[in-house]
Amino acid sequence: MRSGLHGGKGLAAVSLAAAFLGAGPARAVDEIQVYTAEINEVGQFSIEQHLNYTIKGLTQPDYPGALIDNHALNGTPEFAYGVTPWLELGLYIPWAVNERGQLLSNNFKLRTEFVTPDAAKKDFFYGINFEYDFPSWPFVPGHYAMEARPIIGWRNPQWEFIINPIIDFAWAGQLGGVDFAPAARLARNLGEDRFIGLEYYTGLGAPGNFQSFLQQSHQLFAVTDFKIGEVDVDLGIGYGLTPGSDRWVAKMILEYAFPVPGKKKDDDSSLKTPMTLRSMFPQQSPEQMARNPLAGL
Repeated sequence: MRSGLHGGKGLAAVSLAAAFLGAGPARAVDEIQVYTAEINEVGQFSIEQHLNYTIKGLTQPDYPGALIDNHALNGTPEFAYGVTPWLELGLYIPWAVNERGQLLSNNFKLRTEFVTPDAAKKDFFYGINFEYDFPSWPFVPGHYAMEARPIIGWRNPQWEFIINPIIDFAWAGQLGGVDFAPAARLARNLGEDRFIGLEYYTGLGAPGNFQSFLQQSHQLFAVTDFKIGEVDVDLGIGYGLTPGSDRWVAKMILEYAFPVPGKKKDDDSSLKTPMTLRSMFPQQSPEQMARNPLAGL
C-alpha cells in the first residue's frame, strides 16, 4: 500500500482495497477504444488525445478516495512510435477532472503492441497489447497495474468486426486483483475513411468469480470515425445497460500521425492513381485513336 497509510487507518484501507481488488480492479477509463491492430509505420510518430466525459454516472466511490465517475472528465495524451512492422511503443499521461473541478494526475503508463503487419489490408488479423501502469490512488488502489489486450478481427470492404478480450491486473502490496473486461466493435465502412458502428464495453469482475449481471458494467456506444484534413476523429455516445454502469458517457479521440521521415507521399505506388490509370489505359498514338478509339480499352 501507499507509504502514507499508517496504523488503524492503513489497515482499514488495506482491508477495503483487498475486498475491492477481490472483485476486480476499478480503473478510471482514460481511453474508450477498441484496438484494431493498425499501428504506425516504421519510424512514424503519432499523438492522440483521448477525452471521455461522464454525463450521468455512478455517484459512489469504489473505495475510499477513489475518483467518482459522475460528471468526471477523463483523458490522456498518447504518444506512439512505430518500431517495426509488427511493434508499436506508446506512452500515456492520464489525468482526470472530478465533479468538483479538481485536476488529478494518474502518473503515466507504457504500452507495447504486437500485431500482424499491414492489418488494415488483411481480412483476418490479430495482435496483443500490453500496458504497464504506475497509477495514483484515486484511479487504482495499488502501486502497479497492467492490461493484457488480445486483438482479434475480421474485415471486408464493407464491414469490420473486432473483439478485445481485455484482462486487467492490479497490485497493492501483497494484494492483487483481476478484472475481465471484453470489448467489441462492429462498424460499417462508408468509404473515404468514414465509419459508423457500435462498440460494446464491459467489466465482468474476476474470472471464475464474476459479479452478478446487475453489478457488472455493460455499455453500448454509437460511434463514428472520420477525417478532418490529416486528423483522425473518433466520436461516440454510450449508454449503460446495468445499474453497475455509468448511464451516459461521451467520448472523443483526436489523432495526428506525423509523416514518416524521408518518405514522400507518393512513395506508395498504391496511391499513384495516374500511374494506375496509365497501366489500365495504355497511351495510343493519334493514328491509332483515329482508327479505333476503343483500342486502348
